[in-house]
Amino acid sequence: MNKQFEELRASELYCPKCGTAQPVRERLLLVLPHSELHDYRCTNCGESVGSREVKAPPVIPGPAMPKTQRMRKHPGRAG
Repeated sequence: MNKQFEELRASELYCPKCGTAQPVRERLLLVLPHSELHDYRCTNCGESVGSREVKAPPVIPGPAMPKTQRMRKHPGRAG
């Protein structure tokens, strides 16, 4: 499958308040564990005109660190 448009971002969208296509700004709206939600706003009037969801890549577990590296204490520090 062609992944040409996988990361597509809008630069102009139709704004119903302005009645024409207008340049938009993309704003991060919400960060979720599996994705991010972005909101598109008209640069002319500020109306929300669209959104997009960016899915997080799947987490691939790496090799486990040895316990000595995880629990290493710094010399001269208490605790």
